[in-house]
Amino acid sequence: MFASGAISRTWKAAAVKAPLRTFAQSATASSAKKVQISNVEKDQYINYQRIEDNLAIVRKRLGAPMTLAEKIVYGHLDDAHNQDIERGKSYLKLRPDRVACQDATAQMALLQFMSAGLPNVAVPSTVHCDHLIEAQVGGAKDLSRAKDINKEVYDFLSSSCAKYGLGFWRPGSGIIHQIILENYAFPGGLMIGTDSHTPNAGGLGMVAIGVGGADAVDVMADIPWELKCPKVIGVKLTGKMSGWTSAKDIILKVAGILTVKGGTGAIVEYFGPGVDTLSCTGMATICNMGAEIGATTSLFPYNSRMSDYLKATLRPQIAEWADSFQHNLKADAGANYDQIIEIDLNTLEPHINGPFTPDLATPLSKFKEAVKANDWPAKLEVGLIGSCTNSSYEDMSRSASIAKEALDHGLKCKSIFTITPGSEQIRATIEKDGQMEILNNAGGVVLANACGPCIGQWDRQDVPKGTKNSIITSYNRNFTGRNDANPMTHAFVASPELVTAMTFAGDLTFDPTKDTLIGADGKPFKFSPPNGNELPPTGYDAGEDTYQPPPSEKGDVQVQVSPTSNRLQLLEPFKKWNGQDMNDMPILIKVKGKCTTDHISMAGPWLKFRGHLDNISNNMLIGALNSENNAVNSVKNQLTGEYNTVPGVARDYKAKNVPWIVIGDENYGEGSSREHAALEVRHLGGAAVITKSFARIHETNCKKQGLLPLTFANPADYDKIDPFDKVSIQGLTSFKEAVPLNLHVKKADGSAIDIKLNHTFNEDQIKWFKFGSALNQMAAKAQARA
Repeated sequence: MFASGAISRTWKAAAVKAPLRTFAQSATASSAKKVQISNVEKDQYINYQRIEDNLAIVRKRLGAPMTLAEKIVYGHLDDAHNQDIERGKSYLKLRPDRVACQDATAQMALLQFMSAGLPNVAVPSTVHCDHLIEAQVGGAKDLSRAKDINKEVYDFLSSSCAKYGLGFWRPGSGIIHQIILENYAFPGGLMIGTDSHTPNAGGLGMVAIGVGGADAVDVMADIPWELKCPKVIGVKLTGKMSGWTSAKDIILKVAGILTVKGGTGAIVEYFGPGVDTLSCTGMATICNMGAEIGATTSLFPYNSRMSDYLKATLRPQIAEWADSFQHNLKADAGANYDQIIEIDLNTLEPHINGPFTPDLATPLSKFKEAVKANDWPAKLEVGLIGSCTNSSYEDMSRSASIAKEALDHGLKCKSIFTITPGSEQIRATIEKDGQMEILNNAGGVVLANACGPCIGQWDRQDVPKGTKNSIITSYNRNFTGRNDANPMTHAFVASPELVTAMTFAGDLTFDPTKDTLIGADGKPFKFSPPNGNELPPTGYDAGEDTYQPPPSEKGDVQVQVSPTSNRLQLLEPFKKWNGQDMNDMPILIKVKGKCTTDHISMAGPWLKFRGHLDNISNNMLIGALNSENNAVNSVKNQLTGEYNTVPGVARDYKAKNVPWIVIGDENYGEGSSREHAALEVRHLGGAAVITKSFARIHETNCKKQGLLPLTFANPADYDKIDPFDKVSIQGLTSFKEAVPLNLHVKKADGSAIDIKLNHTFNEDQIKWFKFGSALNQMAAKAQARA
């Protein structure tokens, strides 16, 4: 056990203290009180008493005030008495309250759960159909087409959910994160979700963390979930926003400060008087895009704005319960943060981030200059608002206020303008309250309640592929080719109201805070600052009922997977480690520069194969840049001397029983939580991925699938590797926690070098490697119990 005094000294060495507040007192929460965890899940209750009991133990052990992040995380410890607790070092074993999966990742998660041989999920779990709907012409037609094309997958998900006890949200219900916020998120809860933007629920004071499907399977199988004890970055907000500044601009600013990897291994916790000036959905926006800085998650302390939202979404009993537990839903006085960032909302101006990376932050006042200086295409082809990041009632209302003013001056959009409602409830409510009519009249096209262009599900026809052009979105992520598969599209990210204003100008250099447009009467006018209610004055309209609850009686529910399907494929276990070092392996590809999960396993048209591991493996690393020839999807087969696609060469190596490795750059695997980026490498015979550094989720996904995610002890050693070297990983026969491995490198000229490799495996994770995967180990344990 780690001594609490040592913990305190460790924290104080790099900590910054928050302003003093009243220290949390012991709770009055009673284990006898029962508050349902959601309105659609009977006999499932919020367990604040467990948090209270755990924190009583942890407070005695640590002897120090705690941040909100620590309270929620430690409140969900599996064994609070004996768990080692040291930020950035210990691996915590936790008991999440729930699991959420979107349809693209749920396929593989449920296939893995089926392999475990268990009858029912152990915690409340849901599947949400939002990723497989392609934007083409508009909401209703696109939804109908998706239901037809994806019928096999939707039937599989629906029947699997019914058989194993998961709630199922049918296509058209909305984006997973908006559905979670409206129905399931609650203050103080811990949730994992198989999507990187799961942290959206932090807007309701929940620690919500994006994971791979194998992690979800652990929790659904009643196995404690493992997380490296996160550091805590504090963001102090003061003042109050005004004018064109919105909650989106807070996270755009933070992304510029921390960069895409500055939050890695940390929870970002917001505090300060400025917090209470934000709406609940505005806080969710900030937490959602916190994924782009690599943060484990982000969250806000419980306040009246969250209470208002809970009541508006028909959960007053949860608001009342949270009110009584509020002492544990905020940081203690004097809590220690590893880093503090301060943002004055009085002076914060709107920002636009991009292109090609979400951390290139430019204040609006300097953006016109940046467009010209960088030769970014000034003509704005498309403006897109909505997505899981910005599709709340408030977002739509503020955007509609801009559109109405333009209409009042006789203008319609100059750029293509699309609107993605975050949920059926949002769609129905903005239809009822008139915002949809305004946006339509302005020339906007309302898309389906789904992810759509944000994840590359966009059949874009206005510009040919390869054409240099600009789009601006209210989304969260803008990597090369992500939205439309065109590497020449310059995608920028901003608030929905700023996106809306720019579509009427059709010009990226337009600054609505200063510039004017010419109305139909020939007179110039300047937009007024956006305005809109944060919650609907006459309440939400739930719209069409799209929820399928688990049946009370399973009866003869059958889950069918056809052996001839090209969409679904039952999983075969990966081979166990053979007990030896890995010798003389070729390098499949030495990746140069940024390599996100979009580069490793593209989305868009490939989403249809997310349930068929062999088929989707044909997209493995096809977007990664090969350092040897500065080309994508072109690597040399070291056995034949011929060039082929990356998957093609990998398949040839696998057929000849030749394991291979990947060499990567910084923050390898950033972006989406998709575990396919690890599964495909393992399936096609990969043994290890060696990089300068990893993004958190991808590193864990690699471990879960029996791969070796390793890092250069000296990042400069990346430059010592040539693409045609043969490498051996030595030290595996004595593989231990915190003990480096050796990379023995044989050069083409016969010389050799040795390079030190670090890893973050603990003893339990080393067992995953030895069994061939975490799922193999789980299955072996189940078989031993049988």
